[in-house]
Amino acid sequence: MARDAIEYPAGMKISLANDLDEIAAVGARIDEFCESHEIPPQVAYAVNVSVDELLNNTISYGYTDGERHTIELSLRLDADAVVVQIVDDGQEFESSGVPEPDTEAALEDRAVGGLGLFIVHQMMDRVEFRRVDGRNVVTIAKKTADAP
Repeated sequence: MARDAIEYPAGMKISLANDLDEIAAVGARIDEFCESHEIPPQVAYAVNVSVDELLNNTISYGYTDGERHTIELSLRLDADAVVVQIVDDGQEFESSGVPEPDTEAALEDRAVGGLGLFIVHQMMDRVEFRRVDGRNVVTIAKKTADAP
């Protein structure tokens, strides 16, 4: 289960292992945070789906050594947006190398991969991938003010 969740007035930090079973606990913590800060449900949903996709990709494809690793996630409420940052020590990831999926093609004709990142880009207002000191740093943001 996701461990070391630390809340602060406008944010939260969560440490989790590179284990797919930990993602559900992270989602529950995000839901609690959004509810306590009265973030519109559609914003909370978009953030949660995006974090789920990013963590799934990181855990499934970022580690090849079979060892236990720690992924750090921070969630904060800025003036007009929910901002999430995910930091991992997995393999370097270059988002520009992922082709956009052909969403018009039939499912059986589509190439494998890229759909999760496409979803994140569609749901978030900002998506940024960087490599800093040997770590992947992904930052996503969803505006709260524009929510219907």
